Amino acid sequence: MLGKLFHYVADAVLISAVLAGIKRSTGLTVASNKIESQDVRSIVDKYLGIGEWIMDAGIVAMSNSQYFERKR
Repeated sequence: MLGKLFHYVADAVLISAVLAGIKRSTGLTVASNKIESQDVRSIVDKYLGIGEWIMDAGIVAMSNSQYFERKR
């Protein structure tokens, strides 16, 4: 039971990180302002914020690694 819960949470975080990557590379994002319920909108914004945080942490980790280099 705990393993399934962890799996679902990990999947949700990965999906949020993918959405954050899409937002950064294309500018497309979930239109949370069109969600009528303030409670649901707040949850969606927090969920998307987790993906942004994961992306930032991953970028910092890769920037500090010798195995990655920035090419422009």
